[in-house]
Amino acid sequence: MTQTSQRPLRVLAAMSGGVDSAVAAARAAEAGHDVTGVHLALSANPQSFRTGARGCCTIEDSRDARRAADVIGIPFYVWDLAERFREDVVDDFVAEYEAGRTPNPCLRCNEKIKFAALLDKALALGFDAVCTGHYATVITREDGSRELHRAEDMAKDQSYVLGVLDERQLAHAMFPLGDTLTTKDEIRAEAERRGLAVAKKPDSHDICFIADGDTQGFLASRLGTAEGDIVDESGTKVGTHEGAFGFTIGQRKGLRIGHPAADGKPRYVLDISPVNNTVTVGPVEALDVTSLTAIRPRWCGSAPAGPGVYTAQLRAHGGETEVTAALEGDELTVSFSEPVRGVAPGQAIVLYDGTRVVGSATISATSRTAARVA
Repeated sequence: MTQTSQRPLRVLAAMSGGVDSAVAAARAAEAGHDVTGVHLALSANPQSFRTGARGCCTIEDSRDARRAADVIGIPFYVWDLAERFREDVVDDFVAEYEAGRTPNPCLRCNEKIKFAALLDKALALGFDAVCTGHYATVITREDGSRELHRAEDMAKDQSYVLGVLDERQLAHAMFPLGDTLTTKDEIRAEAERRGLAVAKKPDSHDICFIADGDTQGFLASRLGTAEGDIVDESGTKVGTHEGAFGFTIGQRKGLRIGHPAADGKPRYVLDISPVNNTVTVGPVEALDVTSLTAIRPRWCGSAPAGPGVYTAQLRAHGGETEVTAALEGDELTVSFSEPVRGVAPGQAIVLYDGTRVVGSATISATSRTAARVA
């Protein structure tokens, strides 16, 4: 198996204005590809997104991306995908929280924006591939098929948020940073050697479309406030809240419960019911999940033919756990070899076979040790 083909390609490099995407574009150009840079304008009012160097959607970021493209010596454009981003990412994010689920907007952006809307437009314009600064590796097999694998450096691996890519999208994906064992300091040093001004720019954090980082405040501005009860496992009221959407499964802080549990131990969010606007809390042991079901599976290749043993990742910066998974119609059923915690409907589960990304699905329900279903 080999990494991406050496044949020169027409490449559209998505440039966020950060150091990773700038170095990725520079490497693609240095490899002999015909590279064009593009910055995605994802807000009708970019100043409403995170300001400074922490986001990927500001006017400042588009200028940084343009300067990087000028240094690399490639054409550069800004494409307005604000309406598509609002519909497919922001509105989806709000709707998921309103339904009591915990979404991952970065996955949705990769699926719907960078490797759907952007890729479709790129192919229509005659480009062969879309290049991004993600840390992941694409392997081309002898038969020409492609596989998505973890980055060589596991500490920087971002394959989890790319697990939504299907076979067609993967065929046109390029990740120049994924196959090198370099620290972030070395990436910055490379950017500095190349004369890229973004070399010292801080990494982006949090959710780009929430300007002040206050997710609960953002949701309240969209959904309003609605006082409801916080109850324990027996249904006894132990507190109140201003909107069930402000909580996530496994949350410990910010519960504002008036008095401690009888055993004096911390309580965690076990369940969120948007129907009656109730949040259920209980001991950490009640978070142990033994199995789950997931919907909307997406495969980075062919769908699994039958039940199989894989490892699974449940969050962007989480570890792996062994699972048995089977596809039944359009629903994925997963059993864990050991109970796991902090699993919430709306999150993505990504399956791996060694370092290869098999595919992903959206968690719809979980089964717990205490026979409790979320």
